Amino acid sequence: MTLLTRPAGLLLAASILAVGGCGTTGQSPEAPPPAPTVQPSRFSASEFVGRWGFTSYHNEADRERTIKAASGQCGQPYVISAGPNGGVMMHLADQKEAVELQTKGAGGRDFIGLPNEPGGSPTDREIVSFDGRVLINRFVDADAAKRYGNMVFVRCGPRA
Repeated sequence: MTLLTRPAGLLLAASILAVGGCGTTGQSPEAPPPAPTVQPSRFSASEFVGRWGFTSYHNEADRERTIKAASGQCGQPYVISAGPNGGVMMHLADQKEAVELQTKGAGGRDFIGLPNEPGGSPTDREIVSFDGRVLINRFVDADAAKRYGNMVFVRCGPRA
């Protein structure tokens, strides 16, 4: 009779298999993805300081018409001023008071948003395009983006 056919031997073999099953199988449990970090933007906050004609559009076909309409809003401009900590003073979605926002990047995209939050946070605005005269951005939050659309800012007067 071999060791494995004896009751004690069977118990020993079962114990070895059970303990062996507690080890790793070479696959690690799924780790959460690393949190996005705040990265520099291609744009500095100072590029956005100034007076802007403002309007928005939802349909891409309306983009050019909306840019022209925004330039006509300079009689009552949206003013983006410099923030006390190097950012810009702008409004978050549905907020009455302007707060200081920073330019930041993430994944090759640029944003304007609260400092120390990773780029692409729900309160951020993604910079869709900016050529020094026309700034188009939209809120990252899907509900705010649906309500506000693509926001078009056209610089009033010469570039600062």
